[in-house]
Amino acid sequence: MLLLLTDYLSKYFTFFTVFDYLSLRAILGVLTALAISLMIGGKVIVLLQRLQIGQAVRDDGPQSHLSKSGTPTMGGALIIFSISVSTLLWGDLTNQYVWVVLLVMLAFGLVGWVDDYRKVVQKNSRGLPAKWKYFWQSVFGLAAAFYLYYTASTPAETSLIVPLFKDVAIPLGAFFVVLTYFVIVGTSNAVNLTDGLDGLAILPTVLVGGALGVFAYLTGNIRFADYLLIPYVQGSGELLVFCAALAGAGLGFLWFNTYPAQIFMGDVGSLALGAALGVIAVIVRQELVLFIMGGVFVMETVSVILQVASYKLTKRRIFRMAPIHHHFELKGWAEPKVIVRFWIITVCLVLVGFATLKVR
Repeated sequence: MLLLLTDYLSKYFTFFTVFDYLSLRAILGVLTALAISLMIGGKVIVLLQRLQIGQAVRDDGPQSHLSKSGTPTMGGALIIFSISVSTLLWGDLTNQYVWVVLLVMLAFGLVGWVDDYRKVVQKNSRGLPAKWKYFWQSVFGLAAAFYLYYTASTPAETSLIVPLFKDVAIPLGAFFVVLTYFVIVGTSNAVNLTDGLDGLAILPTVLVGGALGVFAYLTGNIRFADYLLIPYVQGSGELLVFCAALAGAGLGFLWFNTYPAQIFMGDVGSLALGAALGVIAVIVRQELVLFIMGGVFVMETVSVILQVASYKLTKRRIFRMAPIHHHFELKGWAEPKVIVRFWIITVCLVLVGFATLKVR
């Protein structure tokens, strides 16, 4: 929005040409989203408390969680609002990828909002039934997948890029739609499963989102892409502004979500942010790198799958409780220790993801 204004003003004042630089708009994006989160975060908490929109806590989980009952939830709406405003202000609104990511985030956020609303407002413990949740996730995930498939202008945009190899790009054809669907929906649910402790999900989301912003910047620059032997996707660099806004909004939310949390993001936040990470990874052709950098999300998801499969097949549980962060709590780890160690793991995995740019 402001980019259109600065483009117009640059005709009369050369100073405004500085806003054409993607790096500057990314910096402004992160600062804007951070400022919005910090300025209205406290007011959002007060409003949610007044409306009695509080978290329900399972009585079969760690006993330390019982004190969290009633903590305001659905705070993910704050993150989505901050990201959206910042992106609309500093992003190029003529860029199709910006709109794809924004709309996917909003669509999955709506699914999460309905689930949260039914749980905490209507006091329906089931929330949105799983079959309907996955149905709407599938609808929105497939819509994004088909759009990206039919608007792809080069073979590289629908090929699977394998890290560590210079020339390995597997043409996917129509299977691109299937892969994209699983990446978007899978990442959305993986972040949702990780969101079980104070700040556990949001910082890894910020770290992975920031890293994907760097990949977007490089992928959208033909010189960098050629030098690093990664596919060039015209226009993808603009996603750096969205990723910067995500980082700013996430850090602002973490200010209130850090242990002991004053607010939880709820499904409205976790489903939306996970889907956004998934679609960005698809656009910049780094699905496998997302799998690496988001290793904590993968670990949480796999722990649930293994737990369910083991119990159904053998009536025995592998972990004391799933997702795996609860397993470590029940083993005696203090909640902050689990959180910080998972953060450290994510930092290491993000660095591994960056290393794939040169190890080719």
